[in-house]
Amino acid sequence: MKVILKIALGIIAAIGGFLDIGDLVFNTQAGALYRYDLLWAVVLGTIGIAVYAEMSGRVAAVSGRPVFDVIRMRLGFGFGLLALIASTLVNLLTVAAELGGIAIVLELLFDAPYNMFVVTGAIALVAIVALLPFGGLERLFGYGGLALFVVVATVFHQNPDWGDVAHGFVPSLDSSTLYLYFVVGVFAAALMPYEVHFYSSGAIEEGWTEENLKENRLNAILGYGIGGVLSVALVIVSGYLFHPLGVEPSDLGTVALPMQGAFGETGLLLALGGMFFCVGGAAIDSSFAASYNLAQFLGWEWGRYQGPRKAPRFTASWLVFLLLGIAIAESGINPVEITEYSVVFSVVALPLTYLPVLLIAGDRSFMSDHANGRIAATLGWLYFAVIIVLSLAAIPLLLATNGGGG
Repeated sequence: MKVILKIALGIIAAIGGFLDIGDLVFNTQAGALYRYDLLWAVVLGTIGIAVYAEMSGRVAAVSGRPVFDVIRMRLGFGFGLLALIASTLVNLLTVAAELGGIAIVLELLFDAPYNMFVVTGAIALVAIVALLPFGGLERLFGYGGLALFVVVATVFHQNPDWGDVAHGFVPSLDSSTLYLYFVVGVFAAALMPYEVHFYSSGAIEEGWTEENLKENRLNAILGYGIGGVLSVALVIVSGYLFHPLGVEPSDLGTVALPMQGAFGETGLLLALGGMFFCVGGAAIDSSFAASYNLAQFLGWEWGRYQGPRKAPRFTASWLVFLLLGIAIAESGINPVEITEYSVVFSVVALPLTYLPVLLIAGDRSFMSDHANGRIAATLGWLYFAVIIVLSLAAIPLLLATNGGGG
């Protein structure tokens, strides 16, 4: 039980990062189109975010400063401003998409208009954030999202050909533009910029010090590992059920169908409940991350633990991001499309996010004995090379495939 409580931050960061509305549909579409052939990309992304999350948490614990604060301090105003603009645009799109996702889930559960639930969902988030401390938010959304383990149970209920599943963990030789587009999307969805910004700021919210470095490593490995397991399971259940039928899921209702088929109404309710907490957690992650970054760049007091009186500008900026998200979600644009585009556009911003993390975590003059070791440095630079390649390919693939439409 103590181990589970210690990885609360990793669970909410992983649930909200891996499994927002776009990821739920994106991974399911990947399975529907290519069966198990993209499982290797999910694993690649899971390892990558665990590596960089561990670095960002370590920087926060050792320096007492979150990653974005250190970027501004160590790399200067110009680089910090560029990273702020890129991350804010992606975060804003993500906030809008998650509010839309909350509304879709509530619309599936209750008979009321989508537009009403966008506003209702946002009001509920404000109330929850006002009532719960940071640790309470972690436990509510992180552990609530674990209801999606019904997807893992569905995998074993389906009992797919495990040889075919195992083959999916080996990269395919498919070089079609649509396949490559989904490779970029599945990988990028695991490394959304707001994940490390929320995670490192959350470490400060919880008062981490060098004594919490083992806890940080545990969060990165087990927390994000849980997100990876759920993502793999989504691809498998979709590949088993939808691929043979030629069905291409495009909404959250379709994503929940395999669980309903396996376990009836109970499976459906668990799936929708898990989705609700996942997209709610992602809304918290992305809106907080946007406010964290802005406050840290401008030198404002920030943090949920400070409260509105001690950090009024941070609180106001969080509410403004939420209001802007409501406006976008109410515009009539499909929230799934918003998130898929934000995932692909975020690839362009990934170098601005992860290069500073890599440089700062490896700087012995700043991190002393806690700087990157040989394994962390090697993995970090290998993944950064992959990020550069994907950032160059993302927009051309988006245009060539008409946003994944073929």
